[in-house]
Amino acid sequence: MTMHLYFSLIPEALIASMLTPEQFGQYYATGHKYKSKGQAIFFEVDPAFRHEFFNIDEGLTRCTAHPDGTPKNSVYISVYRVLEHIPVSALGKLYLTTAYGHTLGLEPGKITPREGPGLHMYQDLAPVNSLVVSALDAVDYYTGVTEQPAKFIRFPGLCFVELGLGALATDPENGALGDLPYSFIHHLREALLEVDPNSKQSKLVHRVHSLEFPYRMVKRGFYMGNGPDLAFYPMPSHEVLRREHNQWWRSANL
Repeated sequence: MTMHLYFSLIPEALIASMLTPEQFGQYYATGHKYKSKGQAIFFEVDPAFRHEFFNIDEGLTRCTAHPDGTPKNSVYISVYRVLEHIPVSALGKLYLTTAYGHTLGLEPGKITPREGPGLHMYQDLAPVNSLVVSALDAVDYYTGVTEQPAKFIRFPGLCFVELGLGALATDPENGALGDLPYSFIHHLREALLEVDPNSKQSKLVHRVHSLEFPYRMVKRGFYMGNGPDLAFYPMPSHEVLRREHNQWWRSANL
């Protein structure tokens, strides 16, 4: 059976598995008996990748089929400081699994220019779980907490996603809520009103925030960086998801 390495973001972990990405996503999100449900987000890692921080070879050795021939679901190689020790070049597709076990694979793409003026909301996925609003676009936001930090806070790398703000992006005080699903709207408005492009460029909304969020709120896509290297995984439009990945889309919106 083929061996796989997966870099999970919920929680942050490096995992060896004999399951394909689709099988692993279903297993990781729902378990064996479908009694527990939760989103899973993970990268496939080049199986040839090695780093002295990880005992990958031993993990792969332990990842053997069960006596009845069924594949080994997972062997945790590391659950600590994983992101900072995996270069962007070792990553393959990014997989998004719904709480019902349906998995969508995203290919890396080019970072597109910023759309125009407006505020942003970023959900940090690893190594921290913060929710931040900012006047900075994604590239500047990443640089500001890694390569060129404006404050004492600095990370060796960061994986994060931009979530939609709707009308609040340009009118945080009076913008219509529309179908925004966030339960902390009042606090969100207050945080957005404190952001000033010329002074306070970013504002923390929640220090520790749930890593689960509605996939339909992903704006543009996911960003994964380590040091100076930043990769972008664009999210398909709602129209493309409905047309080409309808089962996943329906599952994501139950």
